[in-house]
Amino acid sequence: MNYYFLLFLMLVGLSSNLHAENKSTPPNIIVIFCDDLGYADLSSYGSLWNRTPEIDQMATEGVRFTDFYAGAPVCTPSRAGLMTGCYARRVDMDLDARNRWVLFPTASKGLNPQETTLPEALKMGGYSTAIIGKWHLGDQPEFLPVRHGFDYWFGLPYSNDMENQQRKDPPLPLLRNGTVIEQLNEHNAFDQTTLTKRYTDEAIKWIGENKKKPFFLYLAHTMPHNPVAARQQFYAQTSNPKSGFGASVAEISWSTGEILNYIRNEGLANNTLVIFTSDNGGAPNFGASNGILKGRKGQIHEGGVRVPCIAWWPGKIKPGTTCNSPGSVIDFFATFTKIANIQLSDNVKRDGTDISSSFFNPEIKQKPRPYFYWHVGYLQAVRYGDWKLNLQGTYSKEARENIKKACYGSTPTLDHIELFNLRKDPAEKINVADKYPEIVSQISEFAEKEKNALGEWTNKGKEVRKTVYIKNPKPLIK
Repeated sequence: MNYYFLLFLMLVGLSSNLHAENKSTPPNIIVIFCDDLGYADLSSYGSLWNRTPEIDQMATEGVRFTDFYAGAPVCTPSRAGLMTGCYARRVDMDLDARNRWVLFPTASKGLNPQETTLPEALKMGGYSTAIIGKWHLGDQPEFLPVRHGFDYWFGLPYSNDMENQQRKDPPLPLLRNGTVIEQLNEHNAFDQTTLTKRYTDEAIKWIGENKKKPFFLYLAHTMPHNPVAARQQFYAQTSNPKSGFGASVAEISWSTGEILNYIRNEGLANNTLVIFTSDNGGAPNFGASNGILKGRKGQIHEGGVRVPCIAWWPGKIKPGTTCNSPGSVIDFFATFTKIANIQLSDNVKRDGTDISSSFFNPEIKQKPRPYFYWHVGYLQAVRYGDWKLNLQGTYSKEARENIKKACYGSTPTLDHIELFNLRKDPAEKINVADKYPEIVSQISEFAEKEKNALGEWTNKGKEVRKTVYIKNPKPLIK
């Protein structure tokens, strides 16, 4: 046999084996998702109050994003974006049945069971899937995470403050899969100060039981959402005037370190991508900091939507790097399915895109694309490249009243359009709309096209995939 032909066959065989190995061993994926963690609440993002050494070490060993966005300024729509790869408006999760900004206990709507979620997509590639922590995409049986592609769930169905007696909320339930195992009320209370530790222990135990095949773990911390809680030893690790908030952030850092150490010790690090981020910006009145960014949770200013994000994958992500290109949690769906070599054939329109190149080549500036700031049924701003156009000044009096009611009065309104260069002015202080009318016109065209597709308020656009409603929703604890 000809020597060169034999060499060719050997190389083809080696290539095929490597390709088969890559396809048969997709990476493990862990998303650590905080609740109400502000942009500047980590030491690696400038916090002078909160000590977060484990997360800072993660940033030193991975890539830190400067311009990363939540799916929305509040819990439910942001989490819908993570699960579906879509703006919550597209999947009818930007308002509850009473036009409020998140779902409340005994909600009559939730994430549509017909949507293909991120865990469902990953299961097509052979992944085991788990959510440890908060869900907040519907508390009726049809909407729970075990009906949306998760093999295992331990956590809360919604926020830890949703046991308000004045609002007649039912007791706060802690669930394992679909079963309530503990409840929080006046007479029978599980201790929220141990919740972060319990989540951490559950996560490590689940990884240990599922590490022989690829796994997806969604660790959705309850903290530092108010009412904040942490074990006593973490209060010594913060100088935050709101000490409970700082302690809860310190414990989340500890938890992150425990997860990463376990991954290293089990020899899984070189095949595990870990993402750390938050569901929306912080609420300063409870102790959070958004740094120089304007605004807070519940607002479309940068402080409400821009969040910390760190990606860690030893041997794949270059240590100590920074990415200035915009990205969002709505991009995780496309990114994770791409790196897992999963191709969907459902022809469903999604808004996110694959941003894996930002992990591996963060210094390369990505091609601009619009990021739409949807909030409570309205497209309120658009970012394109370094430019952000605030559209609140274009709204009618009726629209402003709708926004005010849906946001409990926490969202300010304008009587004019604002344009900011976020690279030069991340604090949104200098309105340059008059200087750059051509930029205003260009971004306004993106906005009009998006609004024509998705509508506004209760007028659902032609591209909105309406969810289902339950006629007689029942509390998880009667």
